[in-house]
Amino acid sequence: MMETAEKSDGLMKKHGVKLLGEWTVPNEHLDFGVYEAPSLDAFTKLGMEPAIMALSEFLTYEIKIAMSSEEVEQMLKHAR
Repeated sequence: MMETAEKSDGLMKKHGVKLLGEWTVPNEHLDFGVYEAPSLDAFTKLGMEPAIMALSEFLTYEIKIAMSSEEVEQMLKHAR
């Protein structure tokens, strides 16, 4: 597990992804993480790295995309 954590730090740097916080529910093999990424593509490529995919053997992930109110406002302006 420690080896995977060390690898994931380097991989996150490679893809420009930053871990803001992480919480685990051990008896449920459930992990909650808050990440900041330059794009959905960068985050997806990080998730496809073999060292990261290996974590899914014992943890469950559900990814939610969130934006700030300002980002949503800008997106809506461009959608009109």
